[in-house]
Amino acid sequence: MSAASPLLAELIGSLRCLPGVGGKTAQRMAFHLLERERERGSKLAEVMREAIQRIGHCRRCRTLSEDSVCAMCMSSNRDKQLLCVVESPADLTSIEQATGYRGQYFVLMGRLSPLDGLGPQELGMDLLIQRLAEGEIKEMILATNPTVEGEATAHYLGKLAQAAGVKASRLAHGVPLGGELEYIDRNTLAHAFGSRLLMD
Repeated sequence: MSAASPLLAELIGSLRCLPGVGGKTAQRMAFHLLERERERGSKLAEVMREAIQRIGHCRRCRTLSEDSVCAMCMSSNRDKQLLCVVESPADLTSIEQATGYRGQYFVLMGRLSPLDGLGPQELGMDLLIQRLAEGEIKEMILATNPTVEGEATAHYLGKLAQAAGVKASRLAHGVPLGGELEYIDRNTLAHAFGSRLLMD
């Protein structure tokens, strides 16, 4: 194929940069765009080019934003005493869609992982320390994922909150709603059992 069309091979190779897209899927996508969706493919290329050029990070919370300060940080309707720390913009979106949370956010863009070269500096901890020092935040909600790195990151964040005199809370993890104990993995069940709450 590359001999017949180097450009097609390059398109397929470029599509493989997307998460979960292997060679066959990339090939199928390329063929679909070229055979049936040329107009939409052109629009997609335009939007991608513009997004890559114009979307950066909010200088206050680090989420993806076209503006230097995002709409959520600018909003007067958000509770400035609550700060939810998440690993990614996708996590922020999930919380916004699933809960009634009306506080502010801080997006780490990852989690502490020395092997991947992600330390406190790469996660913007200096900016977070500045925000905590402003004195407005009363509670920091640690919404990192329940992985080894996520737990280590939450522990580190808890220490930062403690040093700033800010209450730190952690999202509860455990048995999912509607789940049956016999089908839940051992680690989740052990964590849920260890984090059990008193009934009112």
